[in-house]
Amino acid sequence: MPAQKNQTLFKSRNFINLCVISVVWLLVSACVFSTGKENVKVDSNSRTNLQTNAANVSGTSPSFEKSNKKEDKGDFIVEHLEVKDARFNDLDQKIKKEKLLEKAADDLNKALILPNNIFLRSKDCGEPNAEFDSKTESVTVCYELMEHFANLYKSDGMKPEDADKKMFDAVRFAFLHEVGHALIYNYDLPIAGNEEDAADRCSSYINIEELGDAGVNAVLAAADAFRIESKQKSATKRDLADEHLLQEQRFYNSLCMIYGADAEKYEYFVTDGYLPKERAARCPVEYQRTVESWKNLLQPWRKN
Repeated sequence: MPAQKNQTLFKSRNFINLCVISVVWLLVSACVFSTGKENVKVDSNSRTNLQTNAANVSGTSPSFEKSNKKEDKGDFIVEHLEVKDARFNDLDQKIKKEKLLEKAADDLNKALILPNNIFLRSKDCGEPNAEFDSKTESVTVCYELMEHFANLYKSDGMKPEDADKKMFDAVRFAFLHEVGHALIYNYDLPIAGNEEDAADRCSSYINIEELGDAGVNAVLAAADAFRIESKQKSATKRDLADEHLLQEQRFYNSLCMIYGADAEKYEYFVTDGYLPKERAARCPVEYQRTVESWKNLLQPWRKN
């Protein structure tokens, strides 16, 4: 699902490949390293006024960050677990040899304050999955999930090489979704709504704001996966009761985040019929609120 109009939105795009390793590294390093930079898309007058008022009262420079500084009691730590399925041995060995998870953990530790240790893992899980486990304090992306995404795109008519490329983008979205859960849990963040939706929006926020076109492609790839899965399976009672939104809803929410970030650039979402105009009209404000919420929630936990 490319981001340019002259390419069809839903056009289809060796699974064990060194590129996958690059994805795992990009996913982790993208999380919060650059969230401290100024975001010209979002009006931050409220926070600026708060800092200015504080400075006027104290007679010193703004101390918003200092007044909320947290104590650093943990680190991101890499755990390499034994691979059970031999078909993933090559991928596992490459990840270890390149020490990409270790490099990612090092950069995360430079960027974020943690109340306790959080473990980073990539492994075979016996099922397609990505998860944050609060009991073991771990963020895991399963090799089976990578395989699932590639097969999903192929089932929609995409060429194998395109499907594998698009899988990399979708995994990035999934990984950052789980990082969102880890931050919500460990920072005890107030989430006024569905946490699964909040984690989706966290991933969209980081991808779109910090990774540019590559990040937009990740959100589009996830949206395409939601669309394909919704076509292949009708919603059941269990799906309706699940904490996750329906795949159709996740599809439209993902498009709304992208459109809200730049309505002019992605106007074709509406004109080509992918995003209803009634929803599109609300997306810019919806996106701005998402960005401001995550910036403010993470601010006390940034080291710099």
